[in-house]
Amino acid sequence: MKVLVTGASGLLGRTTAARVRDAGHDVRTFQRRPSGVDGVEDRLGSVTDPDDVDRAVAGVDAVVHLAAKVSLAGDPADFRHVNVEGTRALLAAAARHGATDVVHVSSPSVAHTGTAIVGEDAPRADPRRARGAYARTKAEAELLALGADGDLRVVAVRPHIVWGPGDEQLVARIAERARTGRLPLLDHGAALIDTTYLDNAASALVAALHRLGDDDGTVRGQAYVVTNGEPRTVAEMVAGICAAVGVPAPTTRVPGAVARGAGAAVETAWAHLPLASADGEPPMTRFLAEQLSTAHWFDQRRTRADLRWRPEVSIDEGLRRLAAWHAATTG
Repeated sequence: MKVLVTGASGLLGRTTAARVRDAGHDVRTFQRRPSGVDGVEDRLGSVTDPDDVDRAVAGVDAVVHLAAKVSLAGDPADFRHVNVEGTRALLAAAARHGATDVVHVSSPSVAHTGTAIVGEDAPRADPRRARGAYARTKAEAELLALGADGDLRVVAVRPHIVWGPGDEQLVARIAERARTGRLPLLDHGAALIDTTYLDNAASALVAALHRLGDDDGTVRGQAYVVTNGEPRTVAEMVAGICAAVGVPAPTTRVPGAVARGAGAAVETAWAHLPLASADGEPPMTRFLAEQLSTAHWFDQRRTRADLRWRPEVSIDEGLRRLAAWHAATTG
């Protein structure tokens, strides 16, 4: 097939584009800067520009849609413009140009309402109750995408906490905040959480693309959470990443309730005052405090059965690969 991968300048997007290419498909990428992926056709532009979207989609058979605005803070209108209206434009262009399949890349945060998620499958996206502008707009975009299943064949995949070599989101932020003493453990880091190694997330997206192509109807209109299926405590996971990148694991402990209250206050201040931080993000938000202090792990049986997929890389192997990458890149 001719497959369009949006957001391929990001780590998961690049990895997915390479995986789709390696599966034998003709790949076009669409993002604001070159993807850096060998053997693909780059189309530069923004999902917020309908003309750019139209040119990117013309002539493709399938779309893997990763492009999104991802941040802990920011103007809600910006999140809506990219995550909702960008998705709307992409779906319209796909239908107009005769593309058949869309893998919409979503997030488990679309169904997170602040309480623990313990062994659930893929709760329905809830834009009203999801925490923060990112999660709310991703929830709305997922419902929009799944609602387009009909003329298009659509599946939503929610990779959970993706990490790996080259990660500037989770790994880099953990390393920097741990190094500077700005990464407390909430409630002793005892919350049990799922994560997803980078290669596993990418292979799941390719599996979803192929399952749509099977056309047996199993995955159409469905949402699937993807994880390694190896829940670990926050403290254990953070310590493993810190060890891999050579920084001390955090030892400061803060009650989760205190952090959640502080996060809500910081969010309010961040929205109204010209604050700044080393990584451009607030030091704490209510959503982040909830993620660090409540369990969130998922039943993977339906995901693995329906997508005919299993993770290739264990967490321990992923940490070894992260350590080897860090050693090689830092000399």
